[in-house]
Amino acid sequence: MKTLSDTWFADGYIDFELKKYTLLAYLQEVNKYFNENKLYPQLADVIFHYNNLIALRENKRYLQEQFPKKLTGIQLEQLQLLYEQIIEDSELMQELEDIINYSAGKIKRTISNGTEIYEFVEDKLTIFPVGLIPLDSNEGYFFLSEGSYRHTRVYQYRLSIFEKHDEKYRAIKTEYVSEWQRNMANTYENIKAELIRRKKDLPNPAVYSIETELSFPVDETLLPIAKRSLVRYISNAA
Repeated sequence: MKTLSDTWFADGYIDFELKKYTLLAYLQEVNKYFNENKLYPQLADVIFHYNNLIALRENKRYLQEQFPKKLTGIQLEQLQLLYEQIIEDSELMQELEDIINYSAGKIKRTISNGTEIYEFVEDKLTIFPVGLIPLDSNEGYFFLSEGSYRHTRVYQYRLSIFEKHDEKYRAIKTEYVSEWQRNMANTYENIKAELIRRKKDLPNPAVYSIETELSFPVDETLLPIAKRSLVRYISNAA
C-alpha cells in the first residue's frame, strides 16, 4: 500500500498543489481498501496522520521543533550534519498552513468512511464467556466465528496495562492457535477442554466467544475490531 511519511506535508519541496495530489493519491488507495471492507492497518494510519496534522496546527512550538531543517554543512571530524531552520520564512509557513488545513479536512472525511464500517461491524459482534471465568481474566483464549459459524478461529490473548500521558490503558497481545470446524463434537466447551489438555501452562484460562453473522475480511477487519471489543468487554466486567 502507498504510505505517507510522518512529515510528508513538509518533505522536499513545499508546494500546495504538489502536496494536494500526493495526499489525494494516498487517500484514493485507502478508500479502495475501505470499499473492500478492509480497515487495518489503513484506518490506524489515516488517524495517525490526522492527529499529527491537528497537533501541528494547534501547537506552533511543536511545529517549529518538528519542521525539517535545511542542510548547511558537514562537520567531517564529528560526522555531524549542521542544519539551518527555515521556519522564519513567512511565505513558506503560510503555504504549509494551507497544506495542513486542506489535508486535515480531506483525511477527516476518509476517517469517517472507515469509522462507519468499524461501528457497523462492532455493533454486529456478540461476546460471551465460555464456561466459568476465573478471577484473573488477563490471559486466556477467545474464539472468533463469522459467517455461518462453521469454522472457529482460536486465539490466545494476554492483557497488559501501560501508561500514556498520565493515563492507564489496556493493551492486548494475541497469538493465533488453530482453527476448528464446528460440529456436535466440537462445541465451544469441548474446544476449551481440549485447549486445557494441550496447554498445561494455562490450566484455568478465561475463554470468550466472539461471534458475528458478517463475512468480512478477518485479519484486516474482524480480528482487530474483535480484539478491541474484547478488551472493553473484559474491562467493563472487571
